[in-house]
Amino acid sequence: MDDLDDLDRRILAALHVNGRASWTDIAQLLGISTTTVARRAQHLMGAGLARVAVLPHLEHEGPIHVFLVRLTCAPGSQLRVAGLLAKNPDIRYVTIVTGGYDIVFELVAPKHRDLYSMLVDYVHSVPGAQQSNADLVLHTYKVSYDWSVPVLGEKAAPFALHRPVHTCERGHLDDVDREVLAALREDGRASFQSVGRRLGISESTARRRLESMLDRGCASVTTFIPAAALGYEAEILLWLTVEPSMQESVAERLAGERGVRMIASTLGQASLVCEVIVPTTADLHHFTSRTLAAVPGIHSWTAGVQVLTVKRGFLMVPWAESRIDAALTPT
Repeated sequence: MDDLDDLDRRILAALHVNGRASWTDIAQLLGISTTTVARRAQHLMGAGLARVAVLPHLEHEGPIHVFLVRLTCAPGSQLRVAGLLAKNPDIRYVTIVTGGYDIVFELVAPKHRDLYSMLVDYVHSVPGAQQSNADLVLHTYKVSYDWSVPVLGEKAAPFALHRPVHTCERGHLDDVDREVLAALREDGRASFQSVGRRLGISESTARRRLESMLDRGCASVTTFIPAAALGYEAEILLWLTVEPSMQESVAERLAGERGVRMIASTLGQASLVCEVIVPTTADLHHFTSRTLAAVPGIHSWTAGVQVLTVKRGFLMVPWAESRIDAALTPT
């Protein structure tokens, strides 16, 4: 990713803010020609450095349990295990990490499903999987990260897509809604005309259905970009042991930090799990030695560096596909 120039990073940042923005809108934001934006952006996406998807709300089909699972693997099997886990449609997120475990993944279990079969039978049937530790996610305080400000400045704020609170009940999506979401899952930038043609509906119907789902928080537009492409060196998962009476205040304090992408409370040995993404290891040192150290209520923490993220938002990230394909190909 060293061959990316400033314009590439600005285009990636704009797509991160609004993945369905037109090339013309991005060109106006950046002050360059529409042709240049389209050519550069299509090259970046073709190279696997950006993927736009429209994803349904996590509970669009009803209540769920979310488990964050840490897993050790047989030596040399990490890529293969991660690839096999990524093929499971119930697993939303997979990353290979350093530290006491080799892989961290997030399993989403509808509340009517058998947890034993999902968390024990399945996980330990994966060749190479060894010891696992599954923590139930009790509450998520934050899942968001704006990479645009360091690259684009504050002018990107009006350009961003609004993410409303989800307000719908189970069963609110009909078959046409689900078909629209399926059509935009793999290519979140597909035109309404192409979606309508594929589904046998009008362009205006496709547009109206998506806009309604976005307005109600039933769906969101997400752009997957490797952090390194925008100059971020450190992606860390932290498990924090916190004084029980201060868990809420600690979580709210850390949620206000720009570098914190995700923070959630868990039922396990650690009270909180926190994902931190910062530009340099010096910034990470500042976060651990000053930010964490200054928050009352934190007793201790352990951490792992995310060395390769394989899956996010139930989708394989494009920059990991070739490595995973190689690991899963019989020799």
